[in-house]
Amino acid sequence: MAKTVKIYSSPTCPYCRKTKEFLTEKGVAFDDYDVTADQDALEEMKKISGSARSIPVISVDDIVMVGFDQPRLEEVLDLFR
Repeated sequence: MAKTVKIYSSPTCPYCRKTKEFLTEKGVAFDDYDVTADQDALEEMKKISGSARSIPVISVDDIVMVGFDQPRLEEVLDLFR
């Protein structure tokens, strides 16, 4: 089943980099939004996360996670296999 994965991140965030590396290693395509440079992405991130100030915010279809939690992310991705 196809899934849409979005990551709201910043270039200097180590957990954002870890998230993207993890998804790349797993072969999961994702769209990356730099919330430091894209005001619309920042507003969308706040809306879907309940105004989270932490990054990364990861959206897998309608499931939203704040922060890089590898076991949780694996569990969510497995739901779509």
